[in-house]
Amino acid sequence: MAHVSIIGTGNMAQAISSIVTRGGNTVELFGQSDHAQAITGDIVILAVNYPAVDDVLTQRAGQFDGKVVVDITNPLNIETFDSLVVPADGSAAQVIAGKLPNSRVLKAFNTTFAATLASGEVGPLATTVLIAGDDGDAKAALAGIISAGGLKAIDAGALKRAREMEAVGFLQLTLAASERISWTGGFGVVA
Repeated sequence: MAHVSIIGTGNMAQAISSIVTRGGNTVELFGQSDHAQAITGDIVILAVNYPAVDDVLTQRAGQFDGKVVVDITNPLNIETFDSLVVPADGSAAQVIAGKLPNSRVLKAFNTTFAATLASGEVGPLATTVLIAGDDGDAKAALAGIISAGGLKAIDAGALKRAREMEAVGFLQLTLAASERISWTGGFGVVA
């Protein structure tokens, strides 16, 4: 059984929490301002908007050491909603990994909406969570939690693949915001 800490209280945090507990694992939820409470999970999921990540990392300095840290962000420009705010050859996950050298950073959940995580479906397909990272054991642990919670998980490769995952997440968000797809839809994976 895994113990997961989720920082964030929005729809994504709630949906991921349900997946974790549905699979028989335990979860603790922290709001961004709950930094006085220590993180106890071996896996920590950053379910906050990308602009809030630096504050979370600063307020909880040292608490991520030795843990698997999962970045779910899509680092989009929230003022213009027309670009990503990370270098074209990098990703938010790689930026976070650079700030957490004593953690195993993964990218996951950013190519799904909260509604498809909660329902377990994207149209006629099962919801699939892509996972990128450089630590095979960390990816396997997260994939096990996702699978136990009733969803599919696919290893998308090394952490450098987070760049492509963030581009897909960005495209999906812009399509939903412009009402070309619904927030209960999105991209599915046929494997």
